[in-house]
Amino acid sequence: MQSNTFSGLFEGQNVITLQRTPSTNEFLKKELSKSTPLAEGTVIMAVDQYAGRGQKDAIWHSEPGKNLTFSLLLTPTFLNPKHQFHLTVAISLAVAQWLEALLKTPVKIKWPNDIYIGDKKIGGILIENILAGKTWKSAIVGIGINVNQTVFPDPISKQVTSIKQILHNDSNIPKLLAELCNHIGHAYQALKKESFDTLLATYRKRLYRFGETHPFLVDGVKVTGALAGVTEAGRLQIDFEGHVVDFDIKEIAFVI
Repeated sequence: MQSNTFSGLFEGQNVITLQRTPSTNEFLKKELSKSTPLAEGTVIMAVDQYAGRGQKDAIWHSEPGKNLTFSLLLTPTFLNPKHQFHLTVAISLAVAQWLEALLKTPVKIKWPNDIYIGDKKIGGILIENILAGKTWKSAIVGIGINVNQTVFPDPISKQVTSIKQILHNDSNIPKLLAELCNHIGHAYQALKKESFDTLLATYRKRLYRFGETHPFLVDGVKVTGALAGVTEAGRLQIDFEGHVVDFDIKEIAFVI
């Protein structure tokens, strides 16, 4: 385990690098459960994360030393716990805007927080919130970005991409980490100061397949509808020929 710092909006941002761990989110949760004193903005970075998780307990496949796999500790006590989706919006926008500036190509957010280029996934976010009664104690923001990996397992090889596959050269992972955390820091500050309606409107415009008609799985049944948006609470809105229905993440799935 190695610890260092880089400058950012979180003063003296501490970066702890683990050579190998199942999950940076799980590592950070265990440290917090032991009452380890960790400042807001602490980053747990893994060289080899071999059991990373995504939404719905999906496994995140990452070749050791090739990708960004890290968790960021935040303490969003300024938000009401019922507004957990607000943090999802801010973090997702930060990642998408950072990647778009880096790659010079459009980047979309596949609801609620997968990052897509075209029809291929390049990254994902998993936010786990720790509440204390009616107070939001902390948020563990797990992020995985495909950077220098170019070969992926067969089941997903045609569904994913990486920074190297787009730029055709290797990237410096520590440098990318510092840049991305800086973007997240700015987005986090904006969440404190700006109207959430503005952030939500920007998020909606970035939604993967926004306004397009596609098949979805609802309770295992294939249906066709147009992605109409997302509610303030984070529920996906689908327009079925003029009848708009909103869904929780456990109720609907994209057909890719």
